[in-house]
Amino acid sequence: MTFYKYQGTGNDFVIVDNRLQTIDKNNTKQIAQLCDRRFGIGADGFILLENDENVDFKMVYYNADGNESSMCGNGGRCIVAFAKFLGLIDNETEFIAIDGLHKAKIENGLVHLQMQDVSDVETYDTHLFLDTGSPHHVTLVPELKALEVKTTGAEIRYGAPYYDAGTNVNFVDQIGDDHFAVRTYERGVEDETLSCGTGVTAVALAMHHSGKTKAQEVRLETEGGPLKVSFKSGAEGYNDIWLVGPAQQVFKGEFPW
Repeated sequence: MTFYKYQGTGNDFVIVDNRLQTIDKNNTKQIAQLCDRRFGIGADGFILLENDENVDFKMVYYNADGNESSMCGNGGRCIVAFAKFLGLIDNETEFIAIDGLHKAKIENGLVHLQMQDVSDVETYDTHLFLDTGSPHHVTLVPELKALEVKTTGAEIRYGAPYYDAGTNVNFVDQIGDDHFAVRTYERGVEDETLSCGTGVTAVALAMHHSGKTKAQEVRLETEGGPLKVSFKSGAEGYNDIWLVGPAQQVFKGEFPW
């Protein structure tokens, strides 16, 4: 199996061109192995690029545990860069993912990915909850750098009301009026990742919804680098949401399948 390794602000993925349907997508054990950082290639997720009769391509995404998962924003940006590398697209595209249709464009070396509209942001005493293609728990914390993200994130991810279905957990510190630092615990990886695209999207919307920012273009600092989220807000929630950041090919290789 020929594979390509991509990373978007440190969120890394194994991507395979599966337009010829050569990959057994039911082999979750094999997918988990190739994502293993000691016994495989090492990645936060596994992505297949496939044909679709209505748009440029289809994105199929698997968590590092080998199970097909909900939308991955940084993975979406990386597969757009991969599609351009393959010559499938120029600088603009439409593709389909598990959560529906996405538009994307590449400008000045950055991948702009349009996310799904968000109509509902749930507000609680300690946190906010919303779905940006994947479910996200968002909470402000006083000492973000010192936080044990894996331990605290797992407690929330497996606790009430999420339990086995789980959620991604985002811990946030406000830097400025339109500027936030984010650390994310990702379900399926079951650990902190250096960056999470749907996570920073959720944080930007949650901070606007809760009045922490009035800006509709928010800068977000992840452990793997900066991202930007822009959006429009209205009576029916948030729309025209764009996740913006770099996506880079790291290497190409062969892996036994």
